[in-house]
Amino acid sequence: MLKILLIDDHSVVRAGIRQILQEADLSLEIFEAADASSALKLIRQQSWNLVLLDIRLPDRNGVELLKLIKADNPKLPVLILSTYPESQYAVRLIHGGASGYLSKDADDEEILTAVKTALSGKRYLSHEVADLLASHISSGVQDDKIDCLHETLSDREYQVFLELAVGSGPNVIAEKLNVSAKTITTHRARILQKMGFTNNAEIVLYANRHDLIN
Repeated sequence: MLKILLIDDHSVVRAGIRQILQEADLSLEIFEAADASSALKLIRQQSWNLVLLDIRLPDRNGVELLKLIKADNPKLPVLILSTYPESQYAVRLIHGGASGYLSKDADDEEILTAVKTALSGKRYLSHEVADLLASHISSGVQDDKIDCLHETLSDREYQVFLELAVGSGPNVIAEKLNVSAKTITTHRARILQKMGFTNNAEIVLYANRHDLIN
């Protein structure tokens, strides 16, 4: 029997996905984790066929958790299920080793297709994500550096960048990411330097122009 680990801090979401998978009769043994720490412990203690991972977790961001999982288990398929728009994280996470990026608004059939694809060792790309990857590759071929400034940011800087883009202050961001406000201020300074900006207004304009925020 195949073993799947479902990582999401919302019990209702976990129950819904569990029901979808169980009704499909895929001969799966489904385990759950509500935070990154317990999930990482389970992953390191047992062998798994697939991990379903939410990005926003209470103790560690899913972007960081994906890195840790891949460091320990490079071949373990990790399918991202998130409420974040594909434009925000999909390309970055696919490049980081994710086997697919799927919105939690996806219908049951698409979720099952993504799970089956990931279990078979292949990468699942929705139409939205495939288009984003195509655009990203096209931008790289053209060496359009102005339109890819956000790609110069580290994963943590990118998280802070997105929060700044929606108007979140240092204290709010610090609480979300479980770091100090001083650390956020340092990240902001690095973001401005890397992207050649002077203030948050330029961050907001750039993020809107590139459809990185709703």
